[in-house]
Amino acid sequence: MVKPEMINHLHAGLKVTTARQGLIANNIANISTPGYKRLDAQFERVLAEALASGKNLADVEAPIAPTLIGTPNEIGNDVDLDQEIGEMVQNASMYKTYFRLLGKMLRQMEMAIGE
Repeated sequence: MVKPEMINHLHAGLKVTTARQGLIANNIANISTPGYKRLDAQFERVLAEALASGKNLADVEAPIAPTLIGTPNEIGNDVDLDQEIGEMVQNASMYKTYFRLLGKMLRQMEMAIGE
């Protein structure tokens, strides 16, 4: 049986991974910008807090802020291309997982309606 809260969770996951992909793309686009600070959002922490408190995941927003991972280079930029590519691969994998699960749930609903 498909539960509405599962669809909400998957929708929140798609929303989060889409937003993170934009942040990663922005970081990569600014890899040569002097003084640029890598941006990130703590989506997992915010989602976990929302789940624990029973909040509607569709309304969850994570603040975007500079997140220092490594040592800034000679131009004061802290974006590491290898790190960003790793984050992008992981994020894309999560997006595909959420998308496939949501698709499977929708197919189950279509089958149930059709019977």
